[in-house]
Amino acid sequence: MNLKFLSKRNLVLLAAATLVIAAVLLWRLWPRAHGDFVEYPMALATDIPTAVAIAPDGTVWFTIDSAGVMGVIRDGKIARLPTVRKIVEPIGLAVDAEGAAWYGDASGAMISRMLPGGAIKSFPLGTPIARLGRLTVAADGAVWFAEGTGYGFTRLKDGVLARNVPKSVRGGPYGVAVDAQGNLWGTLQSGNQIVKISPAGEIAEYEVPTRASAPSDIVVDGAGNTWFLEFRSNKIGKFAGGKFAEFEVPGEWGGLTGLTAAPDGSVWFGLLRGHRLGRLHEGEMKMFPLPRADARPYTLAADKKGNIWYADISGYVGMLKADAAKR
Repeated sequence: MNLKFLSKRNLVLLAAATLVIAAVLLWRLWPRAHGDFVEYPMALATDIPTAVAIAPDGTVWFTIDSAGVMGVIRDGKIARLPTVRKIVEPIGLAVDAEGAAWYGDASGAMISRMLPGGAIKSFPLGTPIARLGRLTVAADGAVWFAEGTGYGFTRLKDGVLARNVPKSVRGGPYGVAVDAQGNLWGTLQSGNQIVKISPAGEIAEYEVPTRASAPSDIVVDGAGNTWFLEFRSNKIGKFAGGKFAEFEVPGEWGGLTGLTAAPDGSVWFGLLRGHRLGRLHEGEMKMFPLPRADARPYTLAADKKGNIWYADISGYVGMLKADAAKR
């Protein structure tokens, strides 16, 4: 545009229009407080946040479906770091001790690691296609992820892949968690089982009491108890001391998804259809309605302070404040 041919009036109008656009963009990206909640809207209306994880320094990482970027929240501001390609359904995400984010890249059939500055290193899976579930990082730095393509759970350590396939022919690996002893806990959705893989590679399979419950997300709390979601039966499952316990979520089927353990021992989950967060603590459940009626929490993570973060596939990353989460 040649500014020499613009009148003074047109220049003023152009400057005003630019300020309006900038103001709208800033308003769009600015975090919004809703009582006990804070929401961070996505930069684009097409952005769908899918997984969320917390770094040791409190940085919040999140994946965005088919966007070609990774999201980061630092000091209350969102940054977008480019990935190698657009990743379809990036639901596996975890952060290691150095603050780097590991994520599953099914589109490229690889697992990738992004440093806080945005540099990426990828590890090919050696398969022409990949179906990937959740992902976690163990205390020894090993990365575990559910690999539907191989019907099992894969460990990545020092660039070496070790695949672990349960004996059951029923599959559907989805959730993963690692306990303090280095055991991997995973879920088999279509197999209706949870799986334990020892550091030596020994595999044990446990049948969930409720038939066809489709166990999905799984987590180990600070006391060593294993918790998991029963997606179809609308229950929270617990496995401890070789025994199962199940807790039915009140109300209609809510579409349970996302599971995390808070520092106080409570476990949190999202109700995709119910537009709420749920808390189970010492056998009691409490629901926390989200600030928007169309909110759809898909993945949860608790930070060290007890704030509960969630990836909302309707276009937000949200947080329930720690003081409210303890009420």
